[in-house]
Amino acid sequence: MTALGLTGIEVGLWSLVGILGLIWLGMHVSIALALVSFIGIWILRDNPQLAARSLSLAARESISSYLFGVVPLFVLMGLVVSRADIGRDTFDVANRAFQRLKGGIGMATVGANAVFAAITGISIASAAVFAKVAVPEMVRIGYTRRFASGVVAGSSILGMMIPPSLLLILYGILAEQSVGRLFIAGIIPGLLLAVAFCLGIALLVRLFPGFTGTALPTPRPALPRGGLMWDSTTKLLPILLLIALVLGGIYGGVFTPTEAGAIGALGAILIAVAKRRMGPRTLWQVTLETGHITAAICFLIIAATMYSRFLSFSGLPAHLTGWATGQGLGLYGFILLYCAILIVLGTILDSSSIMLITLPLVLPIAQALQIDLIWFGIITVLAVEIGLLTPPLGLSVYVIKGALDDRKTSLGDVFAGAAPFALIMVLVLGLIIAFPPLATGLL
Repeated sequence: MTALGLTGIEVGLWSLVGILGLIWLGMHVSIALALVSFIGIWILRDNPQLAARSLSLAARESISSYLFGVVPLFVLMGLVVSRADIGRDTFDVANRAFQRLKGGIGMATVGANAVFAAITGISIASAAVFAKVAVPEMVRIGYTRRFASGVVAGSSILGMMIPPSLLLILYGILAEQSVGRLFIAGIIPGLLLAVAFCLGIALLVRLFPGFTGTALPTPRPALPRGGLMWDSTTKLLPILLLIALVLGGIYGGVFTPTEAGAIGALGAILIAVAKRRMGPRTLWQVTLETGHITAAICFLIIAATMYSRFLSFSGLPAHLTGWATGQGLGLYGFILLYCAILIVLGTILDSSSIMLITLPLVLPIAQALQIDLIWFGIITVLAVEIGLLTPPLGLSVYVIKGALDDRKTSLGDVFAGAAPFALIMVLVLGLIIAFPPLATGLL
């Protein structure tokens, strides 16, 4: 019992209430985690100096690993790619490939997002880029604003599943799993999700024309100088080379993920300079933005380490592990309950916040049930990403609404357009749960 008459388990449970309440009131998740962890250890040990020392030790140890160099490097690569207008080039090539199909421009958006995801790893970057590139074009040829924005919202999720992915990196750090193995495990689920989105678009266009709108026939684009094939090659080749350099280096064992991030960032800068889309001023702005994002991510990781240390003091993870194993839920019962909780939390929290709060609690249970933590990581990221499309806090939806700057497209329209893609993600999540080799087959 603590000085307040509470058990460690009760303190741990009240900490969850406190964190969710502080976040709901507008406090940044990392500050909420650190503050609640400090107060929690103070209550458990009745010693504020001990609480301060424990948290300072957690801060010092949490990001001292060489592995954390992967975060700023992949962030830098993603930002350079985004600023270099590579997303528009990818969309142009994909649109030419799919333009003869009904709903082809929507499929082109999915395909372009899949390629773009392989060199950015950030869903929000994809949402911002393709909201400006694909939505106006889809509306111009006759699709509804609701459907056009929904296609971009849904396909932007690929940025967090197809490697490299910042959420997979974050999971690897929190769960102490190989980032390279997580990247490999994300390939088949990411491609499966892209194919499912394309099939969903084809069905929606044919079965629900009132929802999607009807595209007007568009003439084939005139051949640019040098021919259409040459133009497509010059636009797509640098992107494919960058993907081959980064992911091929990781999967071939040539680079560690951190080294691959450095090589990829340098390659992206060289491509942007060669395309005359990045000068010294833009590079400096991207570097500053990388620093801001990296600082925020590192602070989140520090706060998560503090929270994990507090939870270990409280004994709540061990208690929950015993409770879960004693309920006879079994592996699949636990997984389904866990995914349901993640999806519900996704309606009020962002992706990284959900992972930082839940993983310290559920990883001991997953280990007790002898769950493959690589497979568990893919399930976690996919379930968390569904929250990016669900109200009231669908982050991708808000990004798209902000990027469009179009009064004719309401926030409700974007949420309605994204709803079918959230459902498709739930179906793909069910397939990965039912057939684990979809995630682990390449390992």
